[in-house]
Amino acid sequence: MPTPISERKPPADRATPSDAPFDAIVVVSFGGPEGPDDVLPFLENVTRGRGVPRERLLEVAHHYDRFGGVSPINAQNRELIAALERELHAHGVDLPVYFGNRNWQPLLPDTLRAMRDDGVRNALAFLTSAYSSYSGCRQYRENLFDAQQEVGPGAPAVSRLRMLYNHPGFVEANADHLREALATLPEAAHVAFTAHSIPVAMAKNCAYEAQLRETARLVAEAAGAGERQVVYQSRSGAPHVPWLEPDVCDHLDRLAARGASGVVVAPIGFVSDHLEVLYDLDFEAREKAAELGLPFARARTAGTHPAFVAAIREAIVERLEPETPKRAVGRFGPSHDTCAPDCCLPGNGRPSPWER
Repeated sequence: MPTPISERKPPADRATPSDAPFDAIVVVSFGGPEGPDDVLPFLENVTRGRGVPRERLLEVAHHYDRFGGVSPINAQNRELIAALERELHAHGVDLPVYFGNRNWQPLLPDTLRAMRDDGVRNALAFLTSAYSSYSGCRQYRENLFDAQQEVGPGAPAVSRLRMLYNHPGFVEANADHLREALATLPEAAHVAFTAHSIPVAMAKNCAYEAQLRETARLVAEAAGAGERQVVYQSRSGAPHVPWLEPDVCDHLDRLAARGASGVVVAPIGFVSDHLEVLYDLDFEAREKAAELGLPFARARTAGTHPAFVAAIREAIVERLEPETPKRAVGRFGPSHDTCAPDCCLPGNGRPSPWER
């Protein structure tokens, strides 16, 4: 009988851990511009190789103009790292925490080079994504692999922590923030749980939709919310390519048409209030709701909520001490630590760098 996909291991030379003890943590994220001069170079990094017209880049650059050309994501990640360092220290975990980005400074090759120079051999990566998908997991693993190749001999091995979409700490953080937002609107307010849309072809290769629905259910039940739906935001790409729907603004149209008393938008698909949350929800969706006369509130993301920070620390301790029980709530149990070679493929026929 062939080995089930869930049990297959990636080849040993593909960014898998060495036999050395884990000796560092690296927070791996998307990155964002930290000044007006960074915006276009950052967008060019994000879209490199995808043939996106410059006119579209300039259009997206205007989103950053509303925020002085600065994305809050790097600052939010530094706040999360500071909170995680305190949490680790309080629980006797003495490991340095590094920070590396996919698309902007500090870039992953520079981070891995610094880790190598500091003597790090085998690190654990926390990816700033709670869900399994190409964009939220596999692509980061590819980025780490490419960074290792760029750094060359002595680059540290890196393996990721499990996805925390159903960890009780992630659920608690989102439920607390949802309760806060619900308290500002009528009791019967609808809850629209939002996440970044991805191409339908990509979604077919991963558990993204199922995990989002599960988190939405768990958070809604914990917060005592009523009617709810998972919707999507931040769609990009060619119009003829199908992406996950409904879009959050289209959903608001339907809510208003049937006379909903109000809506709380809860971005459970994100772990911090970065620019896509601020622009797509606090600006576009809020403006849409105002046009419709629909009372609107937006819940905060998990951010540096103590329960979420503790969840990250628990996921680290699980790997340092394998006998530690893995906590998860709901129907699916804890997510896997090691991805199968064919897990979360992009769905567009593009090969992974591992297969080049």
